[in-house]
Amino acid sequence: MGGSTKKNQSLSKSGNSKVEKSKKTSTSKTAKTSVKAVASRKAGSPKKAVYDESQIKHLDALEHIRLRSGMYIGRLGDGSNQNDGIYILLKEVIDNAVDEFIMGYGKRIDVEIENFTVKVRDYGRGIPLGKVVECVSEINTGAKYNDDVFQFSVGMNGVGTKAVNALSSYFRVVSTRDGKATEAIFEKGVLKKQHTGTLKNKQPDGTYFEFVPDEEIFGKYSFNMEFVERRMWNYAYLNSGLTVRLNGQDFFSENGLYDLLSKEIEDTALYPIGSYQGDHLKFAFTHTNAYGENYFSFVNGQYTADGGTHLSAFKEGFVKGINDFYNTSYKSEDIRDGIAAAVLVKVKDPVFESQTKNKLGNTDIRQWIVSETQSGLNDWLHRNSDAAKKIQEKIQANEKLRTELSAVKSKAKEAAKKICIQIPKLKDCRYHVQDGTKGQNSMIFITEGNSASGTMTHSRNADFQAIFSLRGKPENMYGKKQAEIYKNDELYQLMMALGIETSVENLKYSKIVIATDADNDGFHIRNLVMTFFLGYFEELVTSGRIYILETPLFRVRNKKENIYCYSEDERDKAIKKLGASAETSRFKGLGEINPSEFKQFIDPATMHLTPVEISQLKVIPQLLAFYMGKNTPERRQFIEKHLLSNADIDA
Repeated sequence: MGGSTKKNQSLSKSGNSKVEKSKKTSTSKTAKTSVKAVASRKAGSPKKAVYDESQIKHLDALEHIRLRSGMYIGRLGDGSNQNDGIYILLKEVIDNAVDEFIMGYGKRIDVEIENFTVKVRDYGRGIPLGKVVECVSEINTGAKYNDDVFQFSVGMNGVGTKAVNALSSYFRVVSTRDGKATEAIFEKGVLKKQHTGTLKNKQPDGTYFEFVPDEEIFGKYSFNMEFVERRMWNYAYLNSGLTVRLNGQDFFSENGLYDLLSKEIEDTALYPIGSYQGDHLKFAFTHTNAYGENYFSFVNGQYTADGGTHLSAFKEGFVKGINDFYNTSYKSEDIRDGIAAAVLVKVKDPVFESQTKNKLGNTDIRQWIVSETQSGLNDWLHRNSDAAKKIQEKIQANEKLRTELSAVKSKAKEAAKKICIQIPKLKDCRYHVQDGTKGQNSMIFITEGNSASGTMTHSRNADFQAIFSLRGKPENMYGKKQAEIYKNDELYQLMMALGIETSVENLKYSKIVIATDADNDGFHIRNLVMTFFLGYFEELVTSGRIYILETPLFRVRNKKENIYCYSEDERDKAIKKLGASAETSRFKGLGEINPSEFKQFIDPATMHLTPVEISQLKVIPQLLAFYMGKNTPERRQFIEKHLLSNADIDA
């Protein structure tokens, strides 16, 4: 890859170093202060101090990023979640390269990830040589404020590469323009070297970044290449004609969102995928036999996991387009149930509800998206009469099912009224998603039995942590009609507790956490709950709402210290640290852990959550059929083939 080693971008001896020694020394001191502040923040509560003029401190921009990294990149994490900070750093650098492609410069981006080092090379215009250092180290500096240079920017508008720089233990940038280049090297945001000169061997224009995320910020981390590859495919789908080369593998899409949906749905589509491509709006859609709705929404190439005004406008326009074409007044839930769609909108001045851009907030774009979606869909339906017939058949089937369900729902609601206003197995929290910032961290734990729920009740934060207790193993809902949920008292109460009995859009909690024992019964209950969600509310999974609570398997302790371990490997390291005489306990049930201990395991700052993720929508029916269906002989053969012997099991 061009520029992938330090020697590839060699400069002539005529270049001049421009780092001022005094500035370097001063910045190093303040950086050390910032590092201490980060360590102090992680260590625990600060000691009380006198509040006077001496306590007022000034941090430069990069120091502030290191101290308050969450403000800039969201979460930190160790790489086990696709939204962890290391992937945000990768995204910000690639976004800059994509912005060049969008403006018509460079059709390829080279990406290499090896161990902890990331290298990205684009073939765009290159950062102006006299502004390289400023563009990667000074907040609010960049060309993305100039609409003549960048009209539909993906990156963080003057923050992206600065955040990468500040949060990397090593950061190198090389910009090449017209046979000349400028190189700058930083460590934890501190400039160490700058050099400008003429290239000995001419190379294509563009910008090269190399960085190593700082373990001091992120702890021990690793890149999950499955997450990275998914991001590379998204870049390809959203930018037809762009080739992203990751570690030698090319990611390229000719048909954009059509290809994205085709890969997700494949042979589960009820009719050929429909698509529309405008200058500022693109979408692809189809229906499947799954319940609910699934959307992949993007703004300027940014994946918006929580949707926003662009997605709401698309939904509204889709309903209007259907009713306009058929000259009917179908209900929106009948039109959209079973839909899978991908939506991309280009907005000149996007307003996101967070720095990490999960939800679009612009209100002025609604009307034109509604109108263009309506007309684009109407035009496609006129040109695809066979598909139009199948869409109408699907809508009518949804309508019939909804009518049949209404009677069942009425009976379920009447039964619920007889119980009482409160749901018996729910210990609710004070704030929910609908309460705005107070409820943005709200979560509900789905537990098994009174023992586990009792422990959690005494350990939770009642402001934002709710608990729903199952009686035992819920019914296996695989292959059953939707009406069966409303006839099942426990599952209906779970729907009521979550607020999704009428629509998943009414979900009360930001996170749904399955918290079962670490034994065979606990794993079985986990699978049964997951079958319920994947069978009837799969969009809760695909939108990243469902998690598994990981609780420690072991406690290793001596008179001075307790160490909680989540694996045999961690246990062995703890025993080695505390000595062979240390006492080791094995936790099998949540009820075995006393509330004072358990509190730290559900504290958001120390809690271990594993997100439930599905690589593609098309695998959901296959997974459920194999693990929860009636293919007992096939499943038994699989278990026997993969069963561990006693020698393999660490008891």
